[in-house]
Amino acid sequence: MAQHPLALAINGRESQLRDRLVEFSEPAGGNGHAAPPESVAIVGLGYVGLPTACALGGNWSSIVGIDSSPRRLEAIRRGEVDLPEADREWMATALASGELRLCDDGSALSEMDVVILCVPTPVDEDHQPDLRALREACRTVVAAAGSGQTIILASTTFVGTTRQLLVEPLRQRGLVAGTDIHVAFSPERIDPGNPDHRHRDTPRVVGGATHRCSSRAARVIGGMTDSVYLVSSPEAAELTKLYENIFRAVTLSLANEFADVCGEFELDPIEVTVAAGTKPYGFLGGFPGPGVGGHCIPCDPHYLLWQLDPRNRPTPLIEQAMRSIDQRPQRVVDRVAEMLTESGTDPRRARVLLVGVSYKAGVSDLRESPALPIIAGLRQLGVDVAYHDPLVPHVRLRDGRELSSRSDFSAADWDLAVVHTVHPGVDYEWVRACPRVLDTTYQFDAAPHRQIV
Repeated sequence: MAQHPLALAINGRESQLRDRLVEFSEPAGGNGHAAPPESVAIVGLGYVGLPTACALGGNWSSIVGIDSSPRRLEAIRRGEVDLPEADREWMATALASGELRLCDDGSALSEMDVVILCVPTPVDEDHQPDLRALREACRTVVAAAGSGQTIILASTTFVGTTRQLLVEPLRQRGLVAGTDIHVAFSPERIDPGNPDHRHRDTPRVVGGATHRCSSRAARVIGGMTDSVYLVSSPEAAELTKLYENIFRAVTLSLANEFADVCGEFELDPIEVTVAAGTKPYGFLGGFPGPGVGGHCIPCDPHYLLWQLDPRNRPTPLIEQAMRSIDQRPQRVVDRVAEMLTESGTDPRRARVLLVGVSYKAGVSDLRESPALPIIAGLRQLGVDVAYHDPLVPHVRLRDGRELSSRSDFSAADWDLAVVHTVHPGVDYEWVRACPRVLDTTYQFDAAPHRQIV
């Protein structure tokens, strides 16, 4: 197993806590284990499930990918998905050879040695957990489960999900975890669009319903990464994942707030953050932006807040961080209005172009993208809004209106350009010709006359 430093801001004494980690290692000769599993089903083929299937490729005789969306399955068959090139090549070869099969129902689940659930766990407009996909997937898996299977839940969710939706329903069917079947939670750790964070190099955590469940699940997860760490229970693993993403939410909220502080002193927040980052202990910084998007950071903390609310357990820091994240896109809208007014342009007659709309560079994912509330806020001001994003051909707004990415324009046609997402390998030199540029990334150097939020 590979050794990884603990990412803890505790004054350089991380090594003193390494003995608290239980690192999984395969017993010599495989004693106490059944024959290696040969078939695996991935339930949910989104931004977690599909990379998981690719990471398992080559180690299994049969991989079945299950997704309820015919559109998603067709996109996978056509190769129109966000994946590194090596994964695209494996996927195309595996589909052609039959190593990877796709289906839209759970008919093959009962035949599988291993089932991994990777379904989305979003929140609704009121920030309440939307558990429909998770509950339905768990019901389907439980109904098809057979003796000897290993079932691993990877979706980020509330504490107790694994026992409530898998272990207990299986017990009611006569399948006891640790004896008849093996159940564990191992949260995904996938960083879409970042080639530096590969499956193989990213440690994973596993918490099984029993020690035997943990070992069985760890053998599966160990096929994707060089480091697997065991925790005492599924609940410990579930809360570990929530803590990871809540920490990120708090850090990003602070980074945005500190960027505004830097603005008061006419200082560059990137310079200040990088300088602070030279301290080798006690600091774990983040960078500011237009808001926080994706399927994790804007959503996952609300699973804990939702669970704690009926217990009357206050979490003021987390609650304030999430409010700050929600409010960040409006700060961008207000800044656009300020810049237009300062230039003598009435926002009601202004034309504004968003440069990039996906939530993150290098991906086409629009989930929770700050661009969506920014567009909505600008339209409420009467601004004529358009966008340019080579990875996102169309955007459907909450009011049902659909926008298409613009490419047939002159940069000078716009009163202001909002730099929201800068994709790698894309030429943005044309932004120089825009008369006014608001850089919400704080790092867009292609337009020397840019202003920041």
